[in-house]
Amino acid sequence: MTAPPPAPPGAGRPARRAAARRRGRSLAPPRRGPDRHVVAVGLPPWLWLPAGAGFALIALPVLGLVARADLARLPELVTSDAALAALGLSLRTAAVSTLLCLLLGGPLAAVLARSTSPAVRLVRPVVLLPLVLPPVVGGLALLYTLGRTGFGGRVLELWFGVTVPFTTAAVVLAQTFVAMPFLVVALEGALRTAGQRYEAVAATLGASPGTVFRRVTLPLVLPGLGSGLVLAFARALGEFGATIAFAGSLQGTTRTLPLLVYQVREVDVDGAVALSLVLVVVAVVVIAVARPRAAEGLR
Repeated sequence: MTAPPPAPPGAGRPARRAAARRRGRSLAPPRRGPDRHVVAVGLPPWLWLPAGAGFALIALPVLGLVARADLARLPELVTSDAALAALGLSLRTAAVSTLLCLLLGGPLAAVLARSTSPAVRLVRPVVLLPLVLPPVVGGLALLYTLGRTGFGGRVLELWFGVTVPFTTAAVVLAQTFVAMPFLVVALEGALRTAGQRYEAVAATLGASPGTVFRRVTLPLVLPGLGSGLVLAFARALGEFGATIAFAGSLQGTTRTLPLLVYQVREVDVDGAVALSLVLVVVAVVVIAVARPRAAEGLR
């Protein structure tokens, strides 16, 4: 009995390659469509009672404003020259302060989330301080820092001839002071939730830190960044205490809509209620329109 002739070199390679491809396909995770058999997890029934009470605590005062409003005079009250000027100033300053929150608070949140320096533990409480300080205290702090008697104000006046208090710039600074922590908290939480796995993979492939931050980190945290910007804008729009302490209430210059409400309520309650409803409507529109789009990536 003669032995079979040996196979020529390379004759078994196509078969081995096909087997390897089959093994690779078998190891790859199968594509799965939406599972229609997943049962949604319900909430404990007892949660609905305190949730309803919390919603009522927020919604009923707003309904009280609507019930108190003089609907017949409402168009006249909200379209007066003073109201339109205050609303326009509020929207402009809130937009500028939100941009400042992005330019200053975005890098600050990245440092707090990614830095391993022990100094971060000391920096974070200072950054979050405006969240717990009464706004009027923040306004006084700005005044005694950037006012004519403050060390920063003296430098600005002597070197550049610039006076900050009781100007529109003071309104922007006051709004930024109280609104920036909202952006920092939202963005830092998004950065910590995203983790550093994808950033590490990009770095091992040779990407520079700037490229990693621009091409990997930013897309991952866009939903959190959008939510933080919405919260910062809404907070800046409703700022009162720090603004009146640092910028005063000068019509056309520093009198934003919250300050106008405070002034008008002493002489015309119906006017104050109407202007308050304008603030409520603007805030609801901003949150209802911008917040769901910013949070799409979280769903």
